[in-house]
Amino acid sequence: VQLQASGGGLVQPGGSLRLSCEATGMFFSIGSMNWYRQAPGKQRELVATIADDGTNYGDSVKGRFTISRDNAKDRAYLQMNNLKPDDTATYYCLAYVRYGAGSHYTREWGQGTQVTVSS
Repeated sequence: VQLQASGGGLVQPGGSLRLSCEATGMFFSIGSMNWYRQAPGKQRELVATIADDGTNYGDSVKGRFTISRDNAKDRAYLQMNNLKPDDTATYYCLAYVRYGAGSHYTREWGQGTQVTVSS
């Protein structure tokens, strides 16, 4: 599978962006889809997760970010509102992918998309 993340850019504080992650290629199914981010000099952190049993968010983005999914298109989205300078980071998509009916899930990372929040 290839995970293509897009939608990053430069936005002013208080603004919004919508990230998209599309899974393409040959695979059997996708379990959870997740967004992580990593700022310079910091560890990669979980931003949001969407799975069959619901969604989960990092404390710093709760109430501002919303993760959603279009299973028919094998896409996940991250709507980011009220962006703050601390949200500046490279955002990565992670999917748990099965390549066969009886296979285990494999973690697959996409390339990052840069989000910069600055006036």
